Amino acid sequence: HCSSPKMVCETKIVADDHEAIPGTKKDSIIVSSSQMWTSSSSPSHSARESKVEKRNQVIREFERSDHEMVRRIFNEGIMERIPNSAFRGIKQQTLTQCIYALLTVMCYVMTKSFTLTFCMPFILMGARYYYSRKVILNYLDCALHTDMADIEAYYMKPTGSCFWVAVLQGQVVGIVAAQGREEDNTVELRRMSVDSRFRGKGIAKALGRRVLEFAMLNNYSAVVLGTTAVKMAAHKLYESLGFRRVGETEDYTLPGMTRSPLERLFFQIRYSRYRLQLHEE
Repeated sequence: HCSSPKMVCETKIVADDHEAIPGTKKDSIIVSSSQMWTSSSSPSHSARESKVEKRNQVIREFERSDHEMVRRIFNEGIMERIPNSAFRGIKQQTLTQCIYALLTVMCYVMTKSFTLTFCMPFILMGARYYYSRKVILNYLDCALHTDMADIEAYYMKPTGSCFWVAVLQGQVVGIVAAQGREEDNTVELRRMSVDSRFRGKGIAKALGRRVLEFAMLNNYSAVVLGTTAVKMAAHKLYESLGFRRVGETEDYTLPGMTRSPLERLFFQIRYSRYRLQLHEE
């Protein structure tokens, strides 16, 4: 899919622009902020500051010197899933809620202790946190010993794949990868994460658009992704980029899971599949 000589690509991040920015990872691009940020009225001081900040935001290809910052952002994003899956995730799991309620009732029937029965929900939530931490740390270890251990080998060298970083004022603040799949002519969007200190600036959306541009200009038929994100903000982001949910697995098995009875009882995660069709085969 990518046959032209490789060059460094830099794309200005534009948070609210809905048009694709031309160019691939093989082309050298810098988008003029004056073309993207126009207003019929005089902007306020805060608006001017926001525009200046966005002009300093750049998406470029991964470089070896970025590796430490990329791993830090990836690690931070994965660690956020521990409390999210333990506490937020249970809101999506009606069956699990019923099981925990039954266990609480059984505790009272068997012990006749109000104190122990009162403590039972806290014990269950503690167990959820313990197993969420255990599973997600195992998943993180798997990732850090596979593609995130050698980004150049996994994403930069293979044809049809790439890894980008978002840079704000000289600092790497976001990451995303695209991995081509020749068997079905699709690109998988992977490893998207933004430094928590720089969220809300349109960086994630710009990273997503960079993958879509890459896919379109390299003639892939669709972009796909899978996510275990619990927060609705992540799902809304994908939908705002044009993705449509095409499937869902309620009890997904993450890499590193043992599937022991206790792990199955205290850790469940939903896996959602998204697809954005670019053109018909």
